[in-house]
Amino acid sequence: MTVSPDLGTPAATSSGIVPTSIPAPAPVPLPAPPAVTAPFDSTAFRAVFRRHAAGVAVITAAGARPAGFTATSLTSVSADPPLLSFGISSTGSAWPTIADAAHVGVHILGEHQEDVAATFARSGADRFAPPTAWGPGPYGVPLLEDVHVWLVARVLARIPAGDHRIVVAQAVAGAPGGDADRPLLYHHGRYNALRH
Repeated sequence: MTVSPDLGTPAATSSGIVPTSIPAPAPVPLPAPPAVTAPFDSTAFRAVFRRHAAGVAVITAAGARPAGFTATSLTSVSADPPLLSFGISSTGSAWPTIADAAHVGVHILGEHQEDVAATFARSGADRFAPPTAWGPGPYGVPLLEDVHVWLVARVLARIPAGDHRIVVAQAVAGAPGGDADRPLLYHHGRYNALRH
């Protein structure tokens, strides 16, 4: 048997097979990461999340006057205990009421409720004036009518996070929804419906 000098020296084994060493393959160079030409600022960050489709909810709280806002940051945190979280701007008109509230209402909107989402997202609007239909729910929390899925949650924490606060709350009451409502989505700066 002739062995190439770059394969090492053959050695006999009890099986009669002569193993040889094989050189390791040369490492494959990884592609260079794209060049960073500008700082990653809030404009770039918003552009990224415009491409992230999110469900739409309205968060409400009781105070001297009821307060509420449209949120796309609602997240399930834990099933046991049932915890949720949402983000709220610390400069938003609803923040002073949410900051003091012991309980909040969480309303997950269906695709037919784009007008409700727009009302609670509008700056300076009286969000609870007609045509908004609502009434007091458990713990005095303002609950919107014609919402198939709602929760009342006890606030556990308000965590500073940049120009927002992350509110963590535990669900204590609610209606999980009877009909399979198609959700309202927010994507690329517009309200959308789920398509199959």
